[in-house]
Amino acid sequence: MSFHRNSLDDLQPPLLPLIETHITTENGQPPLEQLSADQMLTKYCGEFGFWQLRHFVLTCMAWVLDAFHTMVMIFADREPGWTCEPGFVCVWDTDKSVCGLQPGSWRWDGGEGRSTVTEWGLVCGQKYKVGLVQALFFVGSMIGSGTFGHLSDSKLGRKGSLTIVCIMNILFGLLTSISPNYPTYVLLRLLTGFSSGGVGICAFVLATEPIGPTKRGIAGMSTFYFYSLGIALSSGIAYIFQSWRTLYIASSVPSILFLTLIIPFISESPRWYLIRGETDKAMKIMHNIAKSNGKHLPKGVYIVLDEEAKSSHDKGTEILTKESVSGLVIDVIKAPLMRKRLFLLMGINFTCSVVYYGLNLNVVNLKTNIHLSVLLNAIAEMPAYLLTSILIDRYGRRPLGVVTQWFSGIFCIMGSLSRSQGSWQLLRMACGFLGIFGMAGTYNLLYIYSMELFPTVVRNAALGCARQVGQFGNIIVPFVVVMDGGYSFMVFGVCGIVGGILVFYLPETLNKPLYDTMDRTIDKENESLCLRKGWWNGDTNKNTVEVS
Repeated sequence: MSFHRNSLDDLQPPLLPLIETHITTENGQPPLEQLSADQMLTKYCGEFGFWQLRHFVLTCMAWVLDAFHTMVMIFADREPGWTCEPGFVCVWDTDKSVCGLQPGSWRWDGGEGRSTVTEWGLVCGQKYKVGLVQALFFVGSMIGSGTFGHLSDSKLGRKGSLTIVCIMNILFGLLTSISPNYPTYVLLRLLTGFSSGGVGICAFVLATEPIGPTKRGIAGMSTFYFYSLGIALSSGIAYIFQSWRTLYIASSVPSILFLTLIIPFISESPRWYLIRGETDKAMKIMHNIAKSNGKHLPKGVYIVLDEEAKSSHDKGTEILTKESVSGLVIDVIKAPLMRKRLFLLMGINFTCSVVYYGLNLNVVNLKTNIHLSVLLNAIAEMPAYLLTSILIDRYGRRPLGVVTQWFSGIFCIMGSLSRSQGSWQLLRMACGFLGIFGMAGTYNLLYIYSMELFPTVVRNAALGCARQVGQFGNIIVPFVVVMDGGYSFMVFGVCGIVGGILVFYLPETLNKPLYDTMDRTIDKENESLCLRKGWWNGDTNKNTVEVS
């Protein structure tokens, strides 16, 4: 598709009408310097100072809550042990199942209120209902990711969307604790998945957008430490609160604390204010960032969109066009460059979800203490996060994305070729552990990589859409896990290899700025393509470039 450029001034975003705004300083004079958000952070405000650190930590606490509402199902829906009643002789099969036992000859350890399985008899022929609850939770999460991804790019904003999903998590979590029957429980878990689907993406974008370009990579990848912390803490909470009803209450209380004690101290993203045309509010936040970081932002400096910052270097512009825009997924699909990135990202999210969650579900099959297993699994992921955080700014996003997925895929294939008996079982367990290690690293860098591939105006919508496809992978994972161990490992291995191949076709984003509009993103991609092919003469407006 040919992409013709004549003049930047002739381009108008197709989303909403433009609003002409006279940008002046307090004394009524034109600004001395017009900078994009990344330029202002780098030159005046500081890329990662005290303001960004405080904002990052407070916002990422939402990831802990996301882990609570997701991992609670492992403990609430578990099948506990059982004991033979005195006076009865219990003869069971190799799996020590209660299906062949005479009713009344055995009892659940801890009583019938220990889990949903014991209370509603979700065993034997009803066991599929446990997997159904988990699958429907991810169905809700898939829908919620896309819904809140769009809402956070439009009128609600990042902080507004995060507040809404937090309120919904509290409501649905508390209602789940008083579910009178299984159908009600399934419905409430579906709704909880819907609200939880928006937590991760809203918190991630809100936490990383105010950070400068050279610090954004390692900061963005650090968000997963909070999720792993949430998994570890959920294990402790479940150990203290043994009843599934009290467990859901205990898992919802932290969300109440977050809503009342933390969200009031979190700032909205200045980039979101900028694309909404509210530059005064964006400037106020930038001044606060500079002041908290011990920097000084001169009065004659003003924040503008990326393309306006570029044009201001070419000519003195006193009247600028401010866009009040909100991006839709359809806008991403209409642009060939953005469409290619979105479809590739969808495939990568799908393969990563199948491998990561599939290997994690296999931990339950180890038949060990479930609280200890979940805790160790959370701890095991942290070295992968640390390693990728160190390497991402040294080797780049794309090479690391390929290596981590292929690392995971190769060990999964090795696990599929090993037997499930004797010493071979230890080899399969080791392969599964290394597979989780590799894919945890991929998940860590995937969020920051995905965010850098799209401009501010459609960032959350694109990421939400890609995460929806990832949630579809989560939905089918339970059906893969029930397959023979060798076949399931082979599926995980193939997904890891395919995911690494897809990353090859994405561009590198290391140390590149976050652009605000799609026009500016396409401009820079055209410029890079011209430079690689020797076509560029310093003016992208005079070039006709094939964008595919």
